[in-house]
Order: sequence, then C-alpha cells, then structure tokens
Amino acid sequence: AADVDVVIDERDLRIDTYRAGGNGGQHVNKTESAVRITHIPSGVVVAIQDERSQHSNKAKAMRLLRARLFERKRADEAERSAELRRGQVSSAERSDRIRTYNFPQGRVTDHRIGLTKHDINAMMDGDLLSDFHDALVAAERREAMIRLGFAQ
Repeated sequence: AADVDVVIDERDLRIDTYRAGGNGGQHVNKTESAVRITHIPSGVVVAIQDERSQHSNKAKAMRLLRARLFERKRADEAERSAELRRGQVSSAERSDRIRTYNFPQGRVTDHRIGLTKHDINAMMDGDLLSDFHDALVAAERREAMIRLGFAQ
C-alpha cells in the first residue's frame, strides 16, 4: 500500500516504546522495540511489534496511523456528502404531494405554498399557470430572505 498523504503534527503524537512480547528469546526481553503511537486529537492508537528494530516498528506504525486517519477523514467526508444528499432528495411519500387536482370540486391546490384556485378548467387550459408560478417565486424569495436573515 502506498503512503497516504495525511499531515500529522508531531506535537499531536504520544509515542511509547515498550518490550515486545511473544517469540524472540532474549532479544525481545532486553530491548524496547515495540512502539505504540497515540494521535491525541482523534484518539487513534496504533501499536506495532513486528520487527526487531524500534525504528522499523515506528515507521510501520506511522504508516498505519496515516492510513487510519486518512480512512477516518474519508469516511467523515462521505457521511457529510450523504447527509447533504439526504437533505436534497425527497422521500417521495404520499404526504409529500406537490399539487392536487380535484375534478369533482373544480379545485387545484399547490401544497408547497398553500395556494388554492377553484377553476380547474382554466388550469388545464394553462390560464392559471402564471398565478401558481408567481406565488411559487414569491414564496422562494421569502424563504431566501429568511435564510439570509433579512426577514422573519
């Protein structure tokens, strides 16, 4: 695996060395070749005791730490973009209707803005489209002003 390009400040790391466990005989018992690196801001901990050399273990631990931090950053960005997508995409449930055409009562209602007109034939002929369009544009402007803090 290639090295991942993540900037890590040395001041954010706590590096502990300790005696490795397991096979290796007297060398393992005498040298502190195992390395544990803790990334303090994120709490990610990496411990390596694979090699006989502390320097090799430290280099391996740094590569692993970079990879884990990169994966965490990538997952956070994916979650943020998924959250944005969820906010933009409608669930398309029945309650999310946009407009109702009630032919027996001759009524057209746009549920987004609460506009109701009682001339469905004029709507079907295209004569009321400008009324609905103008009302939608006005509602959108009001929402934009509220979002920007100019109106309440």
